[in-house]
Amino acid sequence: NTHEYWGYSAGAEFEQNILVKRNAPELLREALMKKNQKADSVMLSGNTDCYQPIERKLGITRKVLEVFYDLRHPVGIITKNALIQRDMDLLSEMAKLRLVKVTLSITTLDDKLKRIMEPRTAAPKAILSTLSRLANAGIPVNVNTAPIIPAINDEDIFDLVKTCAEHGATSVSYIIVRLNGHNGNIFTDWVTKNFPDRANKVLNQIKTMHGGKLNDIDFGRRMRGEGKFAELIRYQYHLACAKYLKGRQMPPTNYDLYEPRRNELLQQQNDKGQLNLFA
Repeated sequence: NTHEYWGYSAGAEFEQNILVKRNAPELLREALMKKNQKADSVMLSGNTDCYQPIERKLGITRKVLEVFYDLRHPVGIITKNALIQRDMDLLSEMAKLRLVKVTLSITTLDDKLKRIMEPRTAAPKAILSTLSRLANAGIPVNVNTAPIIPAINDEDIFDLVKTCAEHGATSVSYIIVRLNGHNGNIFTDWVTKNFPDRANKVLNQIKTMHGGKLNDIDFGRRMRGEGKFAELIRYQYHLACAKYLKGRQMPPTNYDLYEPRRNELLQQQNDKGQLNLFA
């Protein structure tokens, strides 16, 4: 929906028109170098994928991570693309200091279904390989099985959790599909074209989980849903996690390194400025 703010559609134009903030690393450093700034939760990227194909050319995400590491500020990452492996050297160093957590988004293990749901993203095998490599490098990885769409990929939950656990996931989470803004109309068109035999079933089950609507803005309900279908999904998820992820948990984030490091860099800047007076 953020694309609509800029005058584009939330549908095809979301993929066709890529909005780039080329000076993001400089803006981030400027913000983190402020004297009164406190360490806080920051995530890349809740709006779009920070490892989408254009990142291979521009390298903005890599530069942003370098700023976080230099200032010892923690950051979370969510992606569904294998390009994150390019930055494993940096991520592994950050993980040693408990400065980074990664969430990989995996909707299904079925290649054909993946191409329908998420075209132009990494195949399931590529994401699972990425999961293994990250985990083996000591980088904590959560897998987000999202979105869960009833009558399309909700039967995959048990196998997804099991497979992700086998590939080194520290935790697994899920989100029920929610269709805010114009996404309801876009989704209705998509599901009708791709799954004509069950489109009405899918749409009706989504509505039963969201108060009778496709667009659910209720904060306590929109991510998890309500009713019997939502309860069944929740039961499968908790049962699978108890069976395959028992004893695993994410390490606590380290917020203690940032302020000393920032103050050190500010002092270096001040000392350099003092020396320049005698140049």
